[in-house]
Amino acid sequence: MLKVGVLGAGHLGKIHLRLLNESEKYDLIGFYDPDAINGKKAADEFGYTYFDNINTLIDAVDVVDIVTPTLSHFDCAKKAMEKGRHVFIEKPITNTLQEAEELLVLAENHKVKGQVGHVERFNPAFTAVKDKIQNPMFIETHRLAEFNPRGTDVPVVLDLMIHDIDAILSVMDSEVKQINASGVSVISSSPDIANARIEFENGCVANLTASRISLKNMRKSRFFQKDAYIAVDFLEKKVEVVKMKDAPEQAGDFDMILQNAEGVKKQIYFENPEIKNNNAIKDELETFADAIENDTTPIVTLKQGTAALRVALKIIDSFEN
Repeated sequence: MLKVGVLGAGHLGKIHLRLLNESEKYDLIGFYDPDAINGKKAADEFGYTYFDNINTLIDAVDVVDIVTPTLSHFDCAKKAMEKGRHVFIEKPITNTLQEAEELLVLAENHKVKGQVGHVERFNPAFTAVKDKIQNPMFIETHRLAEFNPRGTDVPVVLDLMIHDIDAILSVMDSEVKQINASGVSVISSSPDIANARIEFENGCVANLTASRISLKNMRKSRFFQKDAYIAVDFLEKKVEVVKMKDAPEQAGDFDMILQNAEGVKKQIYFENPEIKNNNAIKDELETFADAIENDTTPIVTLKQGTAALRVALKIIDSFEN
């Protein structure tokens, strides 16, 4: 078992602590939180060991799980990497692109592995259809959330939209060509609603919308590709896969046939991939343990986390241009 320590005992940090404590792949040594009152309260409430010094905790573990505010991600990860510790970092990887790129160098120099907490990669609806998404030419995403003061210290792009940016980049085999975006601040000092249009070199266009002041929650993505439409509901964990193939010469009574203006007939049919229920946060943590133990590549690498941040920051820059 890998010895693990958690940095940060906020809302998400407590979830990580519980899952790591339950995991058979990790030995939870304890946690550190700069707020001693909060740290001791969490220790008393849940029974986890509280460390009042970050370096003492890092020295005692093999893996450091960073669940602190984004502004401190870099400093925490740097401390851990320089001591030869593997790091799991909640998204976004860091606050700036320069910090993320420096972590890539540190990880290489100190021969440690890193993974970024883009948890939607482990959503069972997405994993059920990811391999079916092949060369999409139009992508549309909506990620809407009811207002929650937690997370409003960063633009909605880094808070919510970055989930969809990462998911899109994970299925695209093409570089970003151009980004146009707009953002509006309604209740926060940073944008609460954002829309971005990402054009890729291969001609694919992705239209992303994110809001954290919606009246209802929604997390949906739609992928359009030749002869297929794939919809992923990350919130409800449901998928729709609609495909087309050449129509048979003799169509059955219940076959759905479309004919275009040129007279070409296509048959529409539906696929129902199996969706296996899971705990996505536990899966991302445990697959990271597997990558360390087996010396394989983590599912969401530091490089991929950096790529998602790079696009997110370009979207934010586009607000001002």
